[in-house]
Amino acid sequence: MSKSIIVEGKTTTEAIEKGLKQLNATKSMVEIKTIDEEKKRSFYSILAPRIVKIEMTLKETAEKTEKPIKRTKREINKNLDEIEKVAKKIKEFFISILDKDYTCDVTIDNYCIYVKINGEDISHLIGYRGSTINALQTIASAIANKNTSSKIIVIVDVENYKEKREKTLEELAEKISERVIKTKKSVTLDPMSAYERKIIHMKLQDNDKVKTFSKGEEPHRRIVITLK
Repeated sequence: MSKSIIVEGKTTTEAIEKGLKQLNATKSMVEIKTIDEEKKRSFYSILAPRIVKIEMTLKETAEKTEKPIKRTKREINKNLDEIEKVAKKIKEFFISILDKDYTCDVTIDNYCIYVKINGEDISHLIGYRGSTINALQTIASAIANKNTSSKIIVIVDVENYKEKREKTLEELAEKISERVIKTKKSVTLDPMSAYERKIIHMKLQDNDKVKTFSKGEEPHRRIVITLK
């Protein structure tokens, strides 16, 4: 049986907000019916408080909705034998898709697999702001984590792009933070990947005058730098 409550408020909006709190629901999860709303007011009742009364019914589908399952983070794989086998597969994959003029070095450090690609005229493997590198890393991670019980981290880089990009972003963070402090106005940066946003956040996390936060939806999520 659907749950219903009667709620009063000075306005319909106020009554709805009260009801949603009582039912612990969102507006899409309920049916709302106004059952008592003050009509045209007379001169003698002008000082009397205005009251709106509504009936709010929780939809059956909302009552039956199961609570979302909390996903636990996968532990990092520390089985070196398994990681070495995966690293071999990763190298075979890159050799199969790369031109013979390029070199692909695959190493293991601290249980992570690092893929470094080098060669001449290789900018197309970087892409705009590393978009192609990110795509290659996504594919490599999917290969690495297929049929594994714990997570294997794969980092792909081309001509040390990520190292150079990290330095550029750190310099940008410093420059923008100084502008924010000087002008006392917030600055919203261009959309960035999660990897790049993390670099900005990390660089300014200990700054005692500015703070950072992200806004928007992927792939257009941006960082905002503002005064504390």
